[in-house]
Amino acid sequence: MATAINATIAKKSTTQFLWLDLTRKCQLACGHCFNSSGPDGTHGTMTREDWFAVLDQGAGYGVRRVQLIGGEPTMHPDGPAIVERALSLGLGVEVYSNLVHVSEKWWELLGREGVSVATSYYSDRAVEHNAMTGRPSHTRTLTNIKKALRLGITLRVGIVAASEVQRVEAARRELEALGVKRIGLDHVRPFGRGGHGQAPEPSGLCGRCGIGKASVDPDGNVSPCVFSADTMGVGNVRRSPLAAILSGPVMAEACASIRGAVAKGGDEDDEECDPVGDGECSPGYPSSSCSPRN
Repeated sequence: MATAINATIAKKSTTQFLWLDLTRKCQLACGHCFNSSGPDGTHGTMTREDWFAVLDQGAGYGVRRVQLIGGEPTMHPDGPAIVERALSLGLGVEVYSNLVHVSEKWWELLGREGVSVATSYYSDRAVEHNAMTGRPSHTRTLTNIKKALRLGITLRVGIVAASEVQRVEAARRELEALGVKRIGLDHVRPFGRGGHGQAPEPSGLCGRCGIGKASVDPDGNVSPCVFSADTMGVGNVRRSPLAAILSGPVMAEACASIRGAVAKGGDEDDEECDPVGDGECSPGYPSSSCSPRN
């Protein structure tokens, strides 16, 4: 079994997608946040030059797309410069924002060719949405969803279901009526505050972590995906070249460990988890079971 897992990883290990997990700072305090971000979070120890080095090395290694995530990536002071650097390297950029506050500079960036935005939405009823985010955020997020559509910005929205009574279908219908074309659905993942105090388990991952994708956190730690950042670091970009980490034995062992745990738990998604196509493994997207922004 282990040999087969390692062979699969070796065949598909060329990393084309990176999560740039910029910050743990966020205006919201979502009860299900996978990395426990919030108003008291920090931007970590990575400098602008460190993030530039990740982008430069990633592009040289074969990375084609990046996603800025957090926390709230638009709160990072170097976020705009990081987007500009990625675009200069020919990389596609998605910004995963709560859309609570978007500055004019960020609206300009989100409208650039090669840039798109993703966000989370929880209910057509403000009280239910706000209960998920821990702040009165519904009106602002909805207003900015409408603005993004009006500006012609490429947008996708993930609906995260925390209970069977949540107005998920009503939220979907509302978004469709507004003109949102890409709407995903996922459930709360057992990581960070979403784990409700339980130790994170690899079986809670999709099982395809690290295959074609990886994550770099605010302190430079690399992991197979953003969910596994706090439990399965495989190296640090401030101490080792990104390519050496991504192609190294520790990453391969971590991926094999995850796949083994998921297979044993019987939860592995049968569909390919592809961060480049419509089945992408990315926050809030439904066609994959890996949705790190919940």
